[in-house]
Amino acid sequence: MKFVALVRTELKRLTGSPMQVLALVALMAVPLLYAGLYLWGNDDPYGNLDSVPAALVVDDEGAVQDGDDVNYGEQVRDDLIDDGTLDWHETSLADAQKGLTSGEFDFIVRFGPTFSESLTSIADDDPTKAVVELTTNDANSYLAGTIADTVTDTVRDSLTQEVGETAARTLLDSVATIRSGLGDAADGAATLADGTASAKDGADALSAGAQEASSGAAELASGLAALNSSVTQMPAQVAELNDGAHQVADGNAQLNAQVAPAAQRVADAVARVPSEQDIRDRLAELGLPAEQIDAVAGIVAPANNDLHQANDEVQAAAGAVAQLADGARQVADGTQQLNDSMPALTDGVSSAATGGQSLADGVGQLADGSAELASGLGELQDGSAELSSSLADAVTEIPDQSEDERETAAKMMSDPVSVTSDAETEASSYGAGMAPFFISLAAWIGIYALFLIVKPYSQRAVTALRKPLPITLGAWATPAVLGVIQMVAVFLIVAYGLGYSVAHPVGMLGIMAMTSVTFAAIILTLNVLLGSVG
Repeated sequence: MKFVALVRTELKRLTGSPMQVLALVALMAVPLLYAGLYLWGNDDPYGNLDSVPAALVVDDEGAVQDGDDVNYGEQVRDDLIDDGTLDWHETSLADAQKGLTSGEFDFIVRFGPTFSESLTSIADDDPTKAVVELTTNDANSYLAGTIADTVTDTVRDSLTQEVGETAARTLLDSVATIRSGLGDAADGAATLADGTASAKDGADALSAGAQEASSGAAELASGLAALNSSVTQMPAQVAELNDGAHQVADGNAQLNAQVAPAAQRVADAVARVPSEQDIRDRLAELGLPAEQIDAVAGIVAPANNDLHQANDEVQAAAGAVAQLADGARQVADGTQQLNDSMPALTDGVSSAATGGQSLADGVGQLADGSAELASGLGELQDGSAELSSSLADAVTEIPDQSEDERETAAKMMSDPVSVTSDAETEASSYGAGMAPFFISLAAWIGIYALFLIVKPYSQRAVTALRKPLPITLGAWATPAVLGVIQMVAVFLIVAYGLGYSVAHPVGMLGIMAMTSVTFAAIILTLNVLLGSVG
């Protein structure tokens, strides 16, 4: 078969001398270098980050949060050093910049003086973002900048979670306090509603009483006004009465002055009149007989009795006149006092009349105001009842969380999403994930290198045999077989040399072989169509 003969001839040519065998082996090893070395170099690119030197500058001055001193810069520094992901060197900013320039450090991470203050400002009216200052030098390592970005992103995420948890806890505690306050406010509003109802009842009673008082005050004002009108005439009348009383007193005094001496003279005269016994004794001394003495005594005795009786009446009349004079004087003194008091009385009654009118006006205003108060208290009662109901509803809308529940909720709010992953087929490492790319690249480079020594096409053979298809297949079969061998070697390196897990070994080996023979056909086609350029 011409096809097989062509393949055998080409293989014999490629292995005709030791140098040719060495060249063939070298070119056959090209895919192993690509696949093996590249995959080995990318197997775990982040596995030795602890050898990457990085400067850590902590200038954070700290802050006060909830009464406690905090320093997030020092806290992050301790976490980074304890984690050991990178080769951290804590130093000053000046030394860090010198080290970055000289290549001693790949990058600088700095926490400025206001780092903690900015983080804790979330509870202030004007919060500010905290800044993690990252300084890189691509002249030292371009990859170091990428690593630094990853580190700062991790720091930011960690701080975001921690600060967010603190802020969420503060918020939830405040909400719990607000809930308690709303509960107290709802109770207070209910008490207010009850008190307002009682106050409204009292205001209604006050309004009714004020209306009655207003009517009474109006009547009082009217009566005082009438009294004031009457009292204005009394000073003249009292003055006349006072004058008459003084005249009577003066007349009685004059009468008493005349009657008293006369009564005294009468009394003295009566006192000088002898008694019946004295007359009998004197008549007896004169020698008159008893009959005549009895006759004279019978005449004198009645007259004597009449004189004494008249004296008693005169003395009684004189005493009465004296009492009348004294009484008239007392009356005159009283009318004088009344006359002297009349201006004050008239002024007082006038003031009372004015005050009565003011009282009537004030009580009228009180009646109007108490009516408005009763109406306003009615509205207040309705509003306080609605307020109590609304506050009670608001309390039920706020979760009643315990301290542990608030702590759990704060953690959830700061980190609300957790990711669970389940891969049907999982690459064991970064290099395993890159294996399809480097295997495909190795397959292409391997076939490309083989065509440096394999003769892809013989025009003379086509002319002599006049069978271009078998000759073309023979030219393709040689690099295709060698490519399959290359892929088998690459598979062994990947699966066993590097230890990557292959889920479907047979299928993978088949895809690799098919890819290699396809690349051989492509390069052969280019050579046939374009010659050596292809």
